[in-house]
Amino acid sequence: MLTRDLIEAIHPGPIDDPGVAIELASDEELAASLAEFLRQRPDRGPVWLFAYGSLMWKPELPVIEQRVATVHGWHRRFCMWQWRHRGTRERPNLMLALERGGCCHGVVQRLSSRGLRDQLAQLWKREMIGRGYRARWVQASTPAGPVHAIAFVIRRDSARYAGRLPDETVADYMAGACGYAGSAAEYLLHTWQAAERVGVRDRYLHRMQALVATRLQALGARCTCSDGRQAQQE
Repeated sequence: MLTRDLIEAIHPGPIDDPGVAIELASDEELAASLAEFLRQRPDRGPVWLFAYGSLMWKPELPVIEQRVATVHGWHRRFCMWQWRHRGTRERPNLMLALERGGCCHGVVQRLSSRGLRDQLAQLWKREMIGRGYRARWVQASTPAGPVHAIAFVIRRDSARYAGRLPDETVADYMAGACGYAGSAAEYLLHTWQAAERVGVRDRYLHRMQALVATRLQALGARCTCSDGRQAQQE
């Protein structure tokens, strides 16, 4: 099982970031994208955000209401390269995005109508600046009925799209990746725990945390063995 102690034994802290690993969208590009997205708004009701990854545990926006929700036609997958934040060019990470097919269980978060445009601009700067996601309006099923929600899905035309890599390969990358914001394993741990807290038992997240935990344990064993040999030589 993946734990904080296991992660910190391999990744004790963030690493320096030279700030050149990825080309970022400009403020003008983000503003134009948001304006076009809002023109496609399906109704004038409350604005909901579908959270399936870090937005579940770190929304950074005022959330008025939250409901467990399911979106059909999309599933969560670690399919987006990340060369900054929680990875580097030398040790890239893979981030969650929504990929076509199946369904995804997460939560919808209702945003405050006060200062909504500014909130969405902040959200766009967080999620869209790396040009890996595409924003879509999706219909999410909730216990209180369906709602239209904002969802961030993978851009298959982006250089950041990794495709459908085997879970074992994804776990290899994630176990070794760390950036200025921390490790990839920490992101996975937070996401898995956040899903469990709201009652979302996601088999994919459970499998990935187990695979990454196994690899971190192996890395720890190799480090211990190497230290022992070094001590004997001294």
